[in-house]
Amino acid sequence: MARTLNLVFSLAILMSLIFSSTAQSCKSYAFSSNKIFRACNDLPVLNSYLHWNYDSSSNKLQIAYRHTGITSSKWVAWAINPTSTGMAGSQALVAYQQNDGTMKAYTSPISSYQTSLQEGKLSFDVSDLSATLAKNELIMFATIELSNTSTAVNQVWQDGPLSGNAPQIHSTSGSNVQSMGTLNLLSGESSSTGGNGKVRKRNIHGVLNAVSWGILIPIGALIARYLKVFKSADPAWFYLHASCQSIAYIVGVAGWATGLKLGSESAGIQYDAHRTIGIILFCLGTLQVFALLLRPKADHKYRFYWNIYHHIVGYTVIILSIINIFKGFNILNPDEKWKNAYIGVIVALGLNAVWLEGYTWYVVVKRKSSETAGKMPHFTNGSNGANGYGGRPHQGV
Repeated sequence: MARTLNLVFSLAILMSLIFSSTAQSCKSYAFSSNKIFRACNDLPVLNSYLHWNYDSSSNKLQIAYRHTGITSSKWVAWAINPTSTGMAGSQALVAYQQNDGTMKAYTSPISSYQTSLQEGKLSFDVSDLSATLAKNELIMFATIELSNTSTAVNQVWQDGPLSGNAPQIHSTSGSNVQSMGTLNLLSGESSSTGGNGKVRKRNIHGVLNAVSWGILIPIGALIARYLKVFKSADPAWFYLHASCQSIAYIVGVAGWATGLKLGSESAGIQYDAHRTIGIILFCLGTLQVFALLLRPKADHKYRFYWNIYHHIVGYTVIILSIINIFKGFNILNPDEKWKNAYIGVIVALGLNAVWLEGYTWYVVVKRKSSETAGKMPHFTNGSNGANGYGGRPHQGV
């Protein structure tokens, strides 16, 4: 058992090491229009790059935003948020190719997360705004007159699908919710406030829940179902089962709490199904903990009904946990190897359950056969009395 738990926690550590992908460097890029930008930055997600010239005396910022891997069926945007680090309040530059093949580039103030990127005037002046699309690379050019003297700006960049000539809502998972950060226009230093910090929290949330609800809970169920068959494991199986499930519940509550925290920090971004299942799991898990405190003795008349309740709720928790973990994978969108690793763990637990189910049935049937044979009467000389002739022996003369 200790070896199994060590394996589980080792897997948890490995799953938390989500590596970010590397991209080509912006410094080696040459613009076909012979434009020269003195500074550039490789943005951490969405295959994006920002090039700029900044004149501190006039507070003018000349930018070229590049977004690779883009087709004519998608829009792109780059924005400065003067008031916060998120999407709401951003002053965006938007561009896409229209149905007639011409490029449309315009400004759009973002007042909420439910925006449809309507055209409008920004809180600062923008001139020379244009866009090109060639070889699946969209580039926006613009000159911005910043309204404050700070050399650090909050930037947001994004892409999403088009329906005709109308921008549609972008994905609310993976890289699309990590594409924000701060940029120092003089030093060129940047940080991903919406990437590293929030992604780290999301990874922690995912690992805690995958290990607790998705691995430890099923292991605890296997212990209870199969170890108790062996008389030598009684009552050790119960303490192992209770300990495993208690640890899983504590870790699971921590994962649930991180999910609530992430939700409060991500206004306008909701994963209703994932959130609802998480709340149900927390409630059912809490009921199981309280049910353990009210567990009747083995010979109590209500013990039979308590067992039915305990098994139904327990198996429901396992099924919902696995479903919700896969929903979490779809939201977090990590490297495929982490999803495959969890699938491998579940398959291994399932195969062990199948093998143990067959073996324990064999043990139970064999034990019952032995007990039945032990209860049958043994006769020495027949089947109807001590000597085969009746209940009384013959008397000698």
